[in-house]
This record gives sequence, structure tokens and C-alpha cells, in this order.
Amino acid sequence: MPVNYLRNIAGKNRLLGFDLSLARYLIFVAGAVNAGGFLAVAQYTSHMSGIVASIADNMVIGNIAAALAALGALLSFLGGAACTAVLVNWARRKSLNSIYAIPLLLESFLLLCFGLAGANLNVQMGLFVSMTIMLLCFIMGLQNALITKISKAEIRTTHVTGLITDVGIELGKLFYWNAPLRRHPLRGTEIADADYVVRADRKKIKILCSLIALFFLGGAVGAVGFKYVGFSFTIPLAALALMLAIIPIFDDVNVRIRKF
Repeated sequence: MPVNYLRNIAGKNRLLGFDLSLARYLIFVAGAVNAGGFLAVAQYTSHMSGIVASIADNMVIGNIAAALAALGALLSFLGGAACTAVLVNWARRKSLNSIYAIPLLLESFLLLCFGLAGANLNVQMGLFVSMTIMLLCFIMGLQNALITKISKAEIRTTHVTGLITDVGIELGKLFYWNAPLRRHPLRGTEIADADYVVRADRKKIKILCSLIALFFLGGAVGAVGFKYVGFSFTIPLAALALMLAIIPIFDDVNVRIRKF
């Protein structure tokens, strides 16, 4: 990839095109990690709706251990999101170009940790499995918060439910039959302003569908990779996150070196 492209995709100077490019990379990684997590611990770790429901269900049936494990996963996702907020705000206060690259660097490191943890799941169970789930949830929270902050809450990379909901809303607009022009009750003239005409955002539909497709593709690639390659498949995923982060971080390090 061109250096300038990598410099801007996770740098502080944002354009919509870079936001979407970063979202597409991250949602692919999220799909792959989600699939890998399922193969490792038989649980999807990107959606908190199921986790919260699991807490409630297990509390009702008296399975306190499972409820506490699910609570740990929830708090880990929350902690990952909070960690991104802390890192982004700290980098912004320091006027760093790598505002959004630092969480990506951390994600790259944590993906490698997941690979090492997953490789030992066959010999260690119990608490080790719960810790692996918590690690995956932390990564998902970290990543989801990153693209949420960048896009001002317009894009999510792990919350596919929201993406599909938005597609449904736009499809509802697309197939909505607008009534014929009507006369203003006071002026007696025909009106057709935005209050009465429904129009779908076709560009938004394409963007949302591309994100959903990339999550699916990432899940398929991740399932194949983790099944046939094993947990060393985290290496290319971690390398992708590192590649997106390295240039802005290198620029900041270079600036600091020149100051001394």
C-alpha cells in the first residue's frame, strides 16, 4: 500500500474515504476473529446482546459460574471500548498524528496473544478458556469503539445487527410509495418538500451492504484459516492491524527524535 495512504488511514486528518477504508479492513478482521473465537471456545464474542442474555439466563437457572463468566466477557468488551477512548483522547491531547493508530497497535499485539492462548486451549481448560473469551471481547470492544469514534457513531465493525437494521430502514424508504403532490392547506399551492417525500440513500445502502459482506467474508476466511492453519492464522490478522498503524506511529516517533 502507498505510504501516504497508510499515513492517513489511521492518522488524525480524516476524510470520509479513509473512514470507510479503515472500517472495511477492521470489519473483515472482526469477522475473522469472531470465527476463530468460535472455533477456539465455542462462543461468538462480537455481540453483547447474547452475552447479556446469557447472564440473565444463567442467573435464573442458578448457574452462577456461567453467569460470572458472561459478566466477565461483558466487562472486558466495556474495558476495551474504554481503553480506546483513553488512548485516543491521550493522543489527541499530545497532538499526535497516530491518534487512531495506537489502538490498532494494541489490537495487533492482543491478536498475537489470542493466537498463543488458543494454541494452549487443548491442554488448559476452565479459567483459561474464560480468560481467552475475555481477551477476545476486549479486542472486539477496542476495535468497535475505534471506528465508532472515527465515524462519529455512524459505522460499527462488530455490531452487524445495527448495520442490517440500517439497511432495512433504507430499503423501507426505497420501496415506499410517495403520495402525489398535494395542495398546501393555506397557500393553495402544490407542495413536495422533504417533509412529505421519502427518498432512500442508495449510496448508504451500498456502503452498509459492503460492510456486512466483508464481515461475512472475514468470518469465512477466518473459519478456513483457523481450521486448516491453526491459531498461527492470527499472525496475518495481527500483521494487517500493524500495517495500518505503523506509519502514523513511525511519524510521531520520528518527530520526537528530531526534537532531541
